[in-house]
Amino acid sequence: MIESGKRTPTPTVLRMLAERLGCTPEYLAEGVEPEQRAHLEVRERHAHLALLGGDAAAAERGFAEVIARSDDAELTARARWGRARALAETDRLEEAIALFEDLREQAERDPGRASRLPFVIALARCYHAVGDLGQAVSLGERALDRLRALDLTVGEEYSEAGRVLLLTYVDRSDPARAHALARELLAAREAEGDVPLSVAYQRASLRALEEGAIGDSLYFADQALTVRSAGTPEHVRARLHLAAAKALLRGVPALSATSDAAQEALDLLDGTDGLGEAEVAEATIERSRALVLLGRADEAIAPLEDFLQTGLALAAPESEDGLRAAPLPDEDLAGRLQKTAQARLVLARARLARNDRTAALVVLRAARGRLADLPPGRPAAHILRELGELLEQAGEVTEAADAYRRALEAAGLRPARPMTTSCDLGRV
Repeated sequence: MIESGKRTPTPTVLRMLAERLGCTPEYLAEGVEPEQRAHLEVRERHAHLALLGGDAAAAERGFAEVIARSDDAELTARARWGRARALAETDRLEEAIALFEDLREQAERDPGRASRLPFVIALARCYHAVGDLGQAVSLGERALDRLRALDLTVGEEYSEAGRVLLLTYVDRSDPARAHALARELLAAREAEGDVPLSVAYQRASLRALEEGAIGDSLYFADQALTVRSAGTPEHVRARLHLAAAKALLRGVPALSATSDAAQEALDLLDGTDGLGEAEVAEATIERSRALVLLGRADEAIAPLEDFLQTGLALAAPESEDGLRAAPLPDEDLAGRLQKTAQARLVLARARLARNDRTAALVVLRAARGRLADLPPGRPAAHILRELGELLEQAGEVTEAADAYRRALEAAGLRPARPMTTSCDLGRV
């Protein structure tokens, strides 16, 4: 009757049967020995440590093993969350999105057990990375609306949702919304003053509990316990400052009334200690961009030349301006190509601001020579569009038109068929 599901054994009956069968009551009830369960718990924690330590591939393997062998719902859920993050870290974004979407749907079906907020933020980040900007905006705005409803304007969730949304607005060429959001995010952080992060999380947990949102309440209570003695991680604040600075610097004309935005960005970039190596490079480029917009081109040139002459950038072709670098390993080649191109474009902008057209053209042509290696997509389109703008500013109209054409192609806009002229277009 027990095996057919018609009767549920009491703990006493389980113990008696286990003694007769020579196994544990846990094995009879769940099919897993306590030692096996403990081993999987340890494996999940080691996978999490590997993820935090930067070894996402090893973390993904560890989480996958736990998912395959565990029958504990809570442990499996933690492992699936960890595996989705590891997949995103290793650029297996489509797989990560599928797993995050599944986790979000599960949280929405059972809001009393889990919060959907971390999954929404992770999905916004992944959709931005794959170029689905509409989904990224929708999810990012949904996450920020939820955090505002809980009066939580500090912490990693608020910073990350705001950062992704800022970068998405920039990529959508929507500087007005990017500027407004950047100022809103920074003003909200200042308004919190010296309130400890653990207290802010605890308040959010209590507000969620009052609403009956048990999953959100549990999530923020756990966050409060986690940061009780740690405070806000410096890198979280630094990443938000970098994203806000990038947003403020888009669509700002040089030496105009809106150069106040460039000064704000420069001030924000002074607070970006704690960034990783790749983001330090971005901060260097954006700081130089701000200096050019403020009319301080001389100060912008030296950091850019130093950057291009280090291993953070890629070597220029043999015949170009002599800005050389030691080659780096092939990993993240596209990302390093983008940063090198962006650095050269800002350097060219600085030299044009000094009326040094010849030097600017040398740098622009060095940048153009490497852009053919960039994969098509919005990042390449943005860089090629800026290249066209600078070539046009330097008086090279034909080269500028070619850069604009390549920008359209990188964005996915190509002619349906080859076009040939059949008349004198000048006379037409």
